Amino acid sequence: MFIEPSIGKHGPRGKKGHIEVICGSMFSGKTEELIRRLNRALIARQKVEIFKPTIDKRYHEFDVVSHNDNAIRSTPVNFAEDIILLAGDCDVVGIDEVQFFDSRIVHVATVLANSGKRVILAGLDMDFEGNPFEPIPQLLAIAEYVTKVHAICMKCGDLASYSLRLSDLKEIVVLGEKESYEARCRKCFFEDKK
Repeated sequence: MFIEPSIGKHGPRGKKGHIEVICGSMFSGKTEELIRRLNRALIARQKVEIFKPTIDKRYHEFDVVSHNDNAIRSTPVNFAEDIILLAGDCDVVGIDEVQFFDSRIVHVATVLANSGKRVILAGLDMDFEGNPFEPIPQLLAIAEYVTKVHAICMKCGDLASYSLRLSDLKEIVVLGEKESYEARCRKCFFEDKK
């Protein structure tokens, strides 16, 4: 179980910043966990700003929405660097679907954490081929806290860490939901990928 860190009175701006990464396959609850942590920060009366890539309009143009239909208002951004400007004087920055940003998101997360902010990022750790999905590996390396969540394999019912694409499309980024992807355990993923 993840224990949320307390923010002490240290570092720049009087607060100790840090980076948290929530990763896993599709349908594993990444966005659900992100929303839970951000709502707890709001209950604690912390200033929270939430961002997502403009490309992700699957459920809503502005809201971050989980597969369970939980939602929280966010600001869509085209470029990772925009987040630094838009975060302002908030205490907590949430970023969903971080795999859709380029490698500059690593610099952005570092700048925000170094300025005393709690930075929570959620995204896929592997692409549809089962390869590490950049920039998540770089974010995992610099994060103080990492949470890997699992889905349930749609074939055998075991824990799933892979996202199986149901179409023959070869592009790395193909937005889709249950009609386009299914969660798979390692064994079923590599059997079905053949």
